[in-house]
Amino acid sequence: MTPLEPFTITAFEDRLARFFSRRPGWCRFLGNLETRLLRNKTAVRPVERPIYVTGLARSGTTLILECLAAHGQTAAHQYRDYPLVAAPLWWNGFVDRAARGQETPVERFHRDGLLVTSRSPEAMEEMLWMMFFPDCHRPDVSHVLDGQTRYPAFEAFYQDHIRKLLLLRRADGRYLSKDNYHVTRLAYLKALFPGARFVIPVREPLAHLASLARQHRLFYRAEQANPRILTYMRNAGHFEFGLDRRPVNTGCPKTAARIVGFWEAGQEARGWALLWKSVYQYVADLLAADPALRAACLVVDYEAFCRDPQGVLARIYDHCGLPVTPDFLAGQAARVRAPRPDGDSPLSPTDQAAILEETGPVYASIRSLAG
Repeated sequence: MTPLEPFTITAFEDRLARFFSRRPGWCRFLGNLETRLLRNKTAVRPVERPIYVTGLARSGTTLILECLAAHGQTAAHQYRDYPLVAAPLWWNGFVDRAARGQETPVERFHRDGLLVTSRSPEAMEEMLWMMFFPDCHRPDVSHVLDGQTRYPAFEAFYQDHIRKLLLLRRADGRYLSKDNYHVTRLAYLKALFPGARFVIPVREPLAHLASLARQHRLFYRAEQANPRILTYMRNAGHFEFGLDRRPVNTGCPKTAARIVGFWEAGQEARGWALLWKSVYQYVADLLAADPALRAACLVVDYEAFCRDPQGVLARIYDHCGLPVTPDFLAGQAARVRAPRPDGDSPLSPTDQAAILEETGPVYASIRSLAG
């Protein structure tokens, strides 16, 4: 699959993705086999201080991912890792042999101005979690994994996978991941990697939810017209919008059920607002209760990021322990742009009032944590 001609997914890639999505055991087997055969090359690579970017979709996570991925000490998943993410070295070897010359960057399907190629960083890690946690996207099941969670088989597979990705990308030891669903796994990841660093962007609710509503409409229509898009979104673990949209369950199944109920009743804005409130209230409460986790997390004000990209990026790199030169910092800051106008808002005045009422106090609380 390439992100060029966005979602130009070949029939071969589509069939292969469907095959492996129905056989998570095979994916685990292939991943473990690859690890065993390459143990001499990967065992010496420690997993130290991984970097995680997380938050609701459309909050700036991809832009922050791209700025961090440009640093020479980080290694991230790329579009080209799909669909056989579980065995990245073997799959990338196949992709290299099948490559068809130079690629021209094009705007990604989201139509948000971000230009990508198959080597652009992308959120692919969720496919690993779905292989071991089959209920991790069920709205009626809590998605929270706390500091007491233990799953030795997954943890061994996950750390081996990170080592292989570091070997593949030839990075100097820092794994970088963007995964919107890690907002409910912060404590678990901190327990696995005590030196981990987290970056959590927060966007003003009205603009944020208007963007989510537009993306939902865009993907909903596209998936109706092209079933391969829906297959890709499901297999890659993207349930943020589209035909198979699912809410994040932050530990309260009743709240998740209410969100689904609003959406099914056509009350889109109320559903989005409750989702926003649920996620960021959970993050605010978690950080307030855990000082060590709070120190590992940098909450980023998205609007401040757009106003002062160089200043905010300097704090992000510093928080992640990534040294930068003035020229590099200026170059990355130049990539940051305020969201371009998208025409009329999909939210009515009534919708906007409901959103502000639902999210206002939580926005003030989580924004106060912004670094």
